[in-house]
Amino acid sequence: MARRGRAPDEEERPALQPTLEACLQRFLTYLMAERNASTYTLRNYQREVQEFLEFVQEEGVSDLNQVTRAVARRYIAWLGSKEYAQASVARRVSEVRSFFRYLQRIHWVVANPFERVAGPKLPRRLPQYLTVEEVERLLAAPDLSTPLGIRNAAILEVLYSAGVRISELVSLNVSSVNLAAGEIRVWGKGAKERVAFLGRQAQAALARYLQEARPTLAAGNRHGRPSPALFLNQRGERLSARGVQGILQELARAAGIEKKVTPHVLRHSFATHLLEGGADLRAVQEMLGHANLYTTQIYTHVSQRHMRRVYLQAHPRAGGEEPADIVHVPDSPTPSQKEES
Repeated sequence: MARRGRAPDEEERPALQPTLEACLQRFLTYLMAERNASTYTLRNYQREVQEFLEFVQEEGVSDLNQVTRAVARRYIAWLGSKEYAQASVARRVSEVRSFFRYLQRIHWVVANPFERVAGPKLPRRLPQYLTVEEVERLLAAPDLSTPLGIRNAAILEVLYSAGVRISELVSLNVSSVNLAAGEIRVWGKGAKERVAFLGRQAQAALARYLQEARPTLAAGNRHGRPSPALFLNQRGERLSARGVQGILQELARAAGIEKKVTPHVLRHSFATHLLEGGADLRAVQEMLGHANLYTTQIYTHVSQRHMRRVYLQAHPRAGGEEPADIVHVPDSPTPSQKEES
């Protein structure tokens, strides 16, 4: 009788049970090769799954098939005793659950003891964002008399106009930009490509940067080979995420904005202002590059607060006073949905 065919990622269960370290290394290889995980994600998984493996070894486990639900629950209790934030505990549980799910898929373990073991339930926080007036002040902060100021103005315009993630911004190349069409080609999470849009002011800021400032910055490159990166530092090299964060903090102080301003706050502002302006939720989902609509729905609660204020101010029978801030927040997202934001 012919043997049943196996899916490409399936394997026979190995004759000798792999070591705990071999299981971790196989999982990390999968994350890197098949899931296109970032260096940051890989570092987190390696550190935190390794922490779990050290815990189970203390429990006398040498084969991951020996990990039961009772062991999984003790692990979660142990995490709680370490005074980690609830979000950190939830992330670790999710990572270990994914670890076992992969090993089960390739038949290195029989069952996933974390499949029906819940981590802590997290309250869903509304995203922090800037008002339109605060964004205008921030966009006016760069000193346009210098190449760095022109570059910084272009960075702000692209972050706010396109709503891109910081990782997407710093990975842009000059070839990613189509100024005539007002578009940039973005590689998002999981190596998914999408097109992000540039408004007229962002187009103008980017055109000025490419014409006046980038050539000056590129001249600082001492390696002899010009960088393809869109945004360059003073050495003519690709600007880092940390560099962009520092720029935003400096410009926020110059603009007199007391809120903490990060690239993600500008992304939240982009989505919130679109919804407040009447944009369709599905369209905003596409523009943000969210695979799941649930991730985008958090912004509707912010825009609903805005609509309520408009109603209270405009409707003759509304009373004109803000009632207690009651906002329905759906159940907590899964960590994979949270990572999308």
